[in-house]
Order: sequence, then C-alpha cells, then structure tokens
Amino acid sequence: MLVLALRSVRQRPGRFLATLLSAFLGAAIVMAFNSMHDTAGAPGVDAVSSETLRTAAGVVGGYGTLLVFFAVASALTVNVRQRAAELELLRCSGATPGQLKRMVVGEAVAVALVGTAAAVLPAVLGGRLLVELFQDTGQVDRSVDHSFGAVALSSGAVVTLVASAGAALLAVRRVTRGRRRAVRRPVFAWAALAAGAVAASSTFAFSATDEMLMVFPAQGAILLSVGFALMAPKLLTGVLGRLALGGASGWLAVRNLRRRAGELSGILMALILFTAVSTATLTMQAVESDEVAASGTVKSVDAKNLETLNYTVVGIIVVFVCVMLVNSLYAATTYRGREFGQQRLAGATPGQVLGVVGVEGLVLTVVGLLFGTAAALAGIVPFTVVRSDAVLPGQLVGVWVAVAAVGAAATVGTSLFTARRVLRTPAVRAVGATA
Repeated sequence: MLVLALRSVRQRPGRFLATLLSAFLGAAIVMAFNSMHDTAGAPGVDAVSSETLRTAAGVVGGYGTLLVFFAVASALTVNVRQRAAELELLRCSGATPGQLKRMVVGEAVAVALVGTAAAVLPAVLGGRLLVELFQDTGQVDRSVDHSFGAVALSSGAVVTLVASAGAALLAVRRVTRGRRRAVRRPVFAWAALAAGAVAASSTFAFSATDEMLMVFPAQGAILLSVGFALMAPKLLTGVLGRLALGGASGWLAVRNLRRRAGELSGILMALILFTAVSTATLTMQAVESDEVAASGTVKSVDAKNLETLNYTVVGIIVVFVCVMLVNSLYAATTYRGREFGQQRLAGATPGQVLGVVGVEGLVLTVVGLLFGTAAALAGIVPFTVVRSDAVLPGQLVGVWVAVAAVGAAATVGTSLFTARRVLRTPAVRAVGATA
C-alpha cells in the first residue's frame, strides 16, 4: 500500500496541492519560531533576550502545531471524501480497511516530507525577521544573531509529519466511521464550552493591573470557539432550519447547504475559530494598550512580549485560516463541476449558478461570524469590565469589521472565483467527464 500511495502522489500531484501547501506553511512557521530556541541557546545570549525568544517559541510554536493539524486535516478530509468511490472500489477489490488507512497515511506523509523540505529556506528567513522584530522593539539585544539548528529542523519535521499522519488517519475514520464519531463530537463540544465558560468567568478573580488578566478571557474565548466549531454541522443545520431566503438562488442555496452540511463543517469550523480568536485577542490588546497609555506608565518587557505574541499569533491564525478556507472551498467547489453542468442543462444560466454559490458563501460567513463573535464576546466582556469598568469596548467595532471583511473575502471570494473557473467548461463536457 505504501508503494501505491507514492504512485498515487506521483501520478496525480494536483490532488494533493492543498495538503502540500498546508504542510509547507505549517512547517515554515513551526521551524521559524522554534529556531528561537536555537538562538536563545547560542553562546553569549543574555538572560532577558533568552527568555523573550523562548517564550515566543513556546507560545507560538504550540499554536502552530495545532494550526498545522487543523489545516492539513481540513485539506485531507475534502480529499478523502472526494475519493470515496475510489476507496470503495479498492475495498471491493480486496483491500482491507487497514490497508486503505496505510495508503492514505502514506500519501500524507510523502506530501508532508516534500512540504517540510521546501519550507526550510523560508523558515530561515522568517526566523531572521523575527529576531530583527524583537530587536526593533527592544526585547532582544542587538548583539544576538539568529541561529537555525537542530531544534528548528527536528521540531518542524516531527510536528508536520505527525500532524499529517494523524490528520490523514482522522480523515479516513470520518468517512468510514461517521456514526461513531458523531456520538463523540457532542461530548467534546460540551466539555470545551463548559471549560471556556469557567475560564472566561475566572477573569473576575483578578485585579485590573494583574499581568495574568488577559490569559483567562483569551483561553475562554478559544475554548468556546472550539466548542462551537465541533458543533458546526448542527449549528449550520439549525440556522438553515430557521432561514427563509426568497428567489430561486436563495432556495437552492439553502437546499445545497442542508445536503452538504457535513462536508462544509470544516469551513465553518475555520471561520468560527478565526473570528473568535482574532476578535478577542486584537480587541483585548487594544484595550490594554489604551489603558496603559492613559495611565502614563511605560510597558514592561513582559508586556511588550505579550503584545508582540498576540499580534503574531493573530497573524499566523489569519494566514492559516485563509489557507484552510481557500484550499477547502477551492477543492469543494471544483468537485461540483458535474452539479453545475446539470443545473445549466436544466436551464440555469451561469449567472444564476454564481448567485447560488454566492448566497451559500454568504450564509456560511454569517453563521461563522455569529458564533465566533459570541465566543469572542464571552472573553472580551469580562476583560473589559475588570480592566476599564466598561462593558463593551469602543475598539470592538473596528476590529470586528476588519475580521468580518477578511472572513467574507476568503469565503465568498474564493467560492465565486472557483465557480467562475468551473463554469468555463461546457455543461455537456462537465457532466460527461464526471459521469
């Protein structure tokens, strides 16, 4: 099966492009930040610089690991679902479930190896930029030189390969054992929601000037967003059950979303996580910065570290979520060529097909923003009440508009762009090619 996996990757590399891009970006980010460990451990680095570098590597490296897994899992899930007929044919030909799992995992590992190797040079350049950023903000001494060594290489390879293998195994299990997984998902979802509520409410136990004040509301928002993300299929189905859209495009969009709720759950998960983490982190950091400026105090090194990490984490999340959305939507929309062809042969114009796709993307965006914002507010409100005695900060509107614009552009924009490309194929050829 490993030989078959390698042959599959060589024969149809385009099928694994989304997975390769996710692995490449993940490996580059993980190696760039873990090179901070190599830099901190170099001779002559002072204690303050070393602490800053190791903190950045530890915090962002942990986020990077999770994001690599989610990004690769999203791409592989779409890939495996689109190959359901092929996998079923192999099973009917005598392949066992274990052999199919080894084949898919082997494909993922092979792609991850290529992505990791290609990411080394960008990771070196990214690590140098990070050190320069810390030096420009006064958090790292100018005498410190960037080092890229064993820690960066080993962490990048291990994290990317393990995440790819685990994501591949999970993708196969989702297709072959959907019911068993459906039973487990609500348990994890409610556990994350409960933990998030506890973490967010713990904010009131701290004082306004406590250095740990931002930690618990941020964790609460993240955990709540994870809980909502795990409930994505039910949330989408529930909203669609109460949604009444007029016109043929609206009716078809709601019908398609109901039918494909399970397939679109990965996209909705990414939107919820992106909205919650970005909105909560950026808003709370803006509130903190304004309060420090109003008090006339100077930020400590730890405060500067936290601010830098917050913005860096949000930047990484934005990049990864955009990659996840673009990859998943591109693959899912491209796969609908036959569906679009059938609609056009039934009398629909290309404009009407694009209208349906646009409404679908808009509904997904609204649902993702709705629950992501709810998770973010659960962390923002307690933090703002304790830090500034207000309930809703004035900075929230600007941050939310920016986050919503990015989410809508990635979701609706990718869907429409891909659909336009698919519609260039004549309807008869599109139906015949995939029949």
